[in-house]
Amino acid sequence: MQKMTREVKIGNVTIGGNNRIAVQSMTNTDTADAESTIAQILSLEAAGADIVRFSVYNDDCVKAIPEIKKHTHVPLVADIHFDHRLAVASAEAGIDKLRINPGNIGGSKNVQRVADCAKAHHISIRVGVNSGSVEKDLIAKYRGNTWDALYESAMRHVKMLEDAGFYDIVISAKASSVENTVKVYRALSEHCNYPLHVGVTESGAGEMGIIKSSIGIGALLLDDIGATVRVSLTGDPVDEVYAAKSILRAVGKDDSGWVEVVSCPTCGRTTGDLLSVVNTVRARLSDLAPKKHIKIAVMGCVVNGPGEGKDADIGIAFAPGGAMVFRGGATAYSGAREETLERFICDCREVITNDK
Repeated sequence: MQKMTREVKIGNVTIGGNNRIAVQSMTNTDTADAESTIAQILSLEAAGADIVRFSVYNDDCVKAIPEIKKHTHVPLVADIHFDHRLAVASAEAGIDKLRINPGNIGGSKNVQRVADCAKAHHISIRVGVNSGSVEKDLIAKYRGNTWDALYESAMRHVKMLEDAGFYDIVISAKASSVENTVKVYRALSEHCNYPLHVGVTESGAGEMGIIKSSIGIGALLLDDIGATVRVSLTGDPVDEVYAAKSILRAVGKDDSGWVEVVSCPTCGRTTGDLLSVVNTVRARLSDLAPKKHIKIAVMGCVVNGPGEGKDADIGIAFAPGGAMVFRGGATAYSGAREETLERFICDCREVITNDK
């Protein structure tokens, strides 16, 4: 169970409280080009994004907001720096949430203007700070761009909104360092009750970006910290959504329906090409969408296979010349390799379809 925090609404999605963890991503199109931005948001929706953010950096971006909202279906967040006028205009144009750094939009009067406008339009604000935006006095105080400097920066900006009478707040405080990211979010979780948007910023591209994000976000989720997540990767933002969903599933925080195929790492007892079997099973089941988590085990030998896969809904283990299928840790049937595999796949489809 996630730590109970305040609930905050972003359009038709509510985060915090007992609500499920929402997956976010951000477009990398020119926001002013409504057509390309709409196309990318629709692809993110199809991948499973719950919330999508885009940069609003000039008046043309603001003008595109109504058209973008008209053709998309998830809550939209305007990412704004330095110009409070763009925040106010985005709220008036129908945006569902603002992401700002209150310290860089021109002082308390401008923060008050943004807060009043957000309140009038019933939208939330994410206080978004990262290791690149920490104030010079905090870097001097903590002798570096440390997690505690980032924490104090975040709380300083939160207080600016609170002083303006605004409390529909989400907080993010991201670092490119996994260690600093985890430490600052643990401190935020301990000392405040606002929902947290978690992620590792500037994590990179490809494998390293996914690894850093998985470690940082996964560690926090296992501590029950985080109301919404964004995996920040260089490249196609659709990959961010798939990575985020995989992280949520890996740490047991995704209660949606999905099929998990587990398999052993193989050893000298393995008979045959287990990898090709795993790929075949995945491909043959990919068209099915269960209503709950279904776990299927594909194991390389009968020595440890049934035991290691006993928590699976159904599993198969291979032996020289044959295979055995097990359910509930007990043998269901066995036989020749190819025939048993084919029967096993049919039974997997039945298990998924029946959703039992």
